Amino acid sequence: MAFVRSFVASLVACIGLVVHAVEPAYQSPYRVAFGSPTAELIPDILHGDRATPQNQSSVAFADWYTPATKRRYGPWGPPLAHLPVPALSDGKSAEWKRERVIAIGLRYVGLGYQHHHVADWDPPGDWPWKPVVSGHNGKGLDCSNFTTMAYTLALGIKPPSAIEKQATMTVAPLPDGRSVSVRRIERPASHEAFAAALQTGDLLFMKNDAGRVSHVVLWVGTIGRSPDGTPLILDSTDMSRKDHRGMPIPRGVQLRPFPPKSWYFRNLTHALRLIPDEPPR
Repeated sequence: MAFVRSFVASLVACIGLVVHAVEPAYQSPYRVAFGSPTAELIPDILHGDRATPQNQSSVAFADWYTPATKRRYGPWGPPLAHLPVPALSDGKSAEWKRERVIAIGLRYVGLGYQHHHVADWDPPGDWPWKPVVSGHNGKGLDCSNFTTMAYTLALGIKPPSAIEKQATMTVAPLPDGRSVSVRRIERPASHEAFAAALQTGDLLFMKNDAGRVSHVVLWVGTIGRSPDGTPLILDSTDMSRKDHRGMPIPRGVQLRPFPPKSWYFRNLTHALRLIPDEPPR
């Protein structure tokens, strides 16, 4: 037996075989506790055709990978369709609508980070690519395309996908030519005061070192659950972030903490609210 072990060791050394341990999948310590069952928030996403990839672009699915689409849209791929306002949202409370936005956003947790408009668009190897840290093309959304997709699927509200335009919008269009008013919330001085001013589903914008708005996240709010009580956000990013345990959170769409000393809070500029507050009863 000793001879066999020695022989195997020598063979491994000779052929340069390297055995790597399989890294366990990331287990997020964060979760969301909705006030309504998920089956009531997004039944059309779970069992309907609203979330079917073929229906999510204004370009016919048969043309997603054609030379014409490549020439016209380049690395961004086919654009997102402006889906109709879902009938099941009629008469629903602002709280229900806000939770629906987050419930739909959570369906994309684990999706990679790419500069694409549609989550399920998966370009072939010869397609133009706007490089990201993850190192290769594939399915994915960037920050502002993720928030645009979440609101379009959830409520038929389609914010601009360009981050600068999304950060400065005063109205957000509906598919029938109408629009919803957007309320701007300026940044208070303290982390506690800002958290108290926000509602689930609000869009939070961050600036880069050059002072330009470069990132947007969804505020999870009071329905978020973290072991240490830190507020949560939901976003797609290609930046390396860690959870409260110091473990790296995968890039792409994930729940992430929003502590006072985080890059998110330090670089925060303002928030936008697309779902109006309900009048006092």
